[in-house]
Parts: sequence; structure tokens; C-alpha cells
Amino acid sequence: MAERRLFEDIADTIRRSILDGTWPPGTRLPGERELSERFDVSRVTIREAEIALQATGWIHIRTGAGAYVATELPGDNAILPQVSAFELTEARALFEGEAAALAAPTISADTLARLDELLVAMADDDASEDAISAIDRDFHMTIAAASNNKAIIHVIESLWRMRMELPQVRQSHALVCRKDGSARQAEHRDVVVALRNRDAAGARQAMRRHFNRLLESMLDETEERALDELRRQSAESRERYLLSTKLA
Repeated sequence: MAERRLFEDIADTIRRSILDGTWPPGTRLPGERELSERFDVSRVTIREAEIALQATGWIHIRTGAGAYVATELPGDNAILPQVSAFELTEARALFEGEAAALAAPTISADTLARLDELLVAMADDDASEDAISAIDRDFHMTIAAASNNKAIIHVIESLWRMRMELPQVRQSHALVCRKDGSARQAEHRDVVVALRNRDAAGARQAMRRHFNRLLESMLDETEERALDELRRQSAESRERYLLSTKLA
């Protein structure tokens, strides 16, 4: 791999870590030596990655003090579109299905091993909802990165930002995910099996089956919430009626 491409990849990895909160705005990045050991690259590559990140406004390099994440990230003031969880999941099904298909023919053994680790972590019944969401994001972004298509990676990163930051989307996923843990784990395993078999069509279909089931769960949850609201209104009306008859 060319050195230029390598430092760009490292810069992309650091950028993703900033966005997912590993290094929040204003915090100091680890030193060059630690980063070079973490990513198994030379300190020169880390330095070039940091220069690229500084040039695009993601970090500030302070002489003698190290590199700090910018307090205001590029595009950080952009308003996210107010989409529903259903709309977002439809979009994810399209892009993440294709990412899985692109990843299947060339996915590495190391990436498959990482996905296996995430499957194990996903099955931890003691994990919090926030932890499961982070594991889920890591799983899907690992597959997106394996597609080696930077445009698709960028789109999926943007979709995940909506998934994690829009309150109504977070709430919808929280309600659904409390009830579908075993199904979600099985669907993720199916995706990994197809990837391991280098089956592009199978990976696409497995990913879309996962999202189609999620869409159905969201519709069921919406209907259940609507029924709960009707029951609540009916109970209030009944209570008012009974109170009025007692006072009559």
C-alpha cells in the first residue's frame, strides 16, 4: 500500500473515532508513539495523518503540547434532517446491503475475526442498551469499511450519525431492540456466514432481511403505541364519566 494512501486511511480512522466519541471535541489525542503502536504504522505516517486532519479542521497541533481535537468539528453545525426511524432504516437497508455485497469477495480474515468478536459481545445479556448500540455500530461500520468504497462509507457514517443523534430515532430503536435481541443476533450471524463464504448476493440478502425484519418490528411498535394511547384516552374518559355520575 502506498504511503500516501496509508496516512489517509489512518486519518479516516481517527476521524471516525472523533465522531463516535472516543476522542471528543477539545480533548488531546494520544501521542505519536502511542498512535503509531495502536495502528501499527510509523510515526511519520501518524504525523502526516495529523497534518491532513489539521488542514481539514478536525484537529489543532500545538507545538510542544500535542494534537487536540477541534472544539467545533467541520460540519458540526449542520442540521440533521428530521427523518423517522422507518425512513432511516429504509436507507440503511439500501446502502448497507450493497456495502456487504461489495465486502464479500475481498473481506480479510482479520476483519472476519473482528466481526466474530462483535457477535460474541452482542450476545452479552448484561450489556447496557448504549453498549449494544455501540457494538452494533462497530459491526456495521466494520462491514462498510471492508467495502473499500469511500463514498459508501461516508454515507453509512452519516446514516449512523442520524441513528445515534436524533432523539426520536434513538427512542424507536430502544423500544424495538429491547424485544428482538435473539433475532438481531441471528441476523448478524447470517451476514457474517455469507461474508465468510464470499457470497456477495447472500451477504446483500442477509443484510436486507435484517433491516426488513427491523422495519416490521418498527411498524408493530408504532401500532402498539397507538393502541396504548387509545386505551389511555379511553380510561381517562371512563374515569371522567364515573366521576360525573357520582357528582350528579
